[in-house]
Amino acid sequence: MNKFIESIQRDYPNLIIKDFYVNEIGQNNDVIVVNDSLVFRFPKYEQGIVQLRRETKILRYIENKVSLPIPVPVYESFDELEPGKVFSGYHLIEGNPLWKDSLLEIKNDEQVRGLASQLASLLAELHSASGETAICELHLDLRHPREEMSDLYKKIKHKLFPFMRKESQEAVTESFENFLKAESLSNINLALIHGDFGASNILWNQETSEISGIIDFGGSGIGDSAYDFVGIRASYGEDFLNMCIDRYPNGKEIANRVHFYKSTFAMQEALHGIEVDDRQAFENGIKGYR
Repeated sequence: MNKFIESIQRDYPNLIIKDFYVNEIGQNNDVIVVNDSLVFRFPKYEQGIVQLRRETKILRYIENKVSLPIPVPVYESFDELEPGKVFSGYHLIEGNPLWKDSLLEIKNDEQVRGLASQLASLLAELHSASGETAICELHLDLRHPREEMSDLYKKIKHKLFPFMRKESQEAVTESFENFLKAESLSNINLALIHGDFGASNILWNQETSEISGIIDFGGSGIGDSAYDFVGIRASYGEDFLNMCIDRYPNGKEIANRVHFYKSTFAMQEALHGIEVDDRQAFENGIKGYR
């Protein structure tokens, strides 16, 4: 951990570091909390460096476009592009992850609806940031969901099918081919999305029962707005998903795509495990298909 502190001190010698600790949450980044007030993220992999640089630009672009707190970087280092030296730092956003158990413990239905409204409003604000404008200003790649899912399908067949039982292969094949052939896929309005809108990245204040901030925009980019609702479905279940969709403009139109994307999550985790040599991630993702 000292090497991370040395990197921060080298680039910001006037920052007085009184104490620090490691935040264990973070699959792609080492996360260091400094002085109980600053969060520094260090990418673990070279791919993460590219991701962090893109994320930094996106956060500054949407800073004044969304109403909830987000981690806008105030410290950064991209001079030496290697893991352990690249970092981004922002002021700590107060709050704890809104885990499913915490949501279920809320007995006041009005408070639950309030949380759903906050999340739906945040996503509407984010998705309203024009895709075309974001592409021009942020130099983001534009890939249609059909192309992305087609590439994912090819990877799954090549890298995961050898580990799957025959019934799983057939079910995955049917699901992907039905999605890729759907006419509705041609009418999607692409938007700027969060990309990993799940419980670990949604912070809340338990005393007020309100969302206090949204973190980890590392998966952000131009894509299908339905994808952000997949994290809600995976984290909180169908009922809360529907509550959020009901509060999102034209939400019913995205419901079917939400369920398809959700069905790919475990396979994406397995692929990630293969690509970064993370055996545990691979086993977690593939176990339901063996």
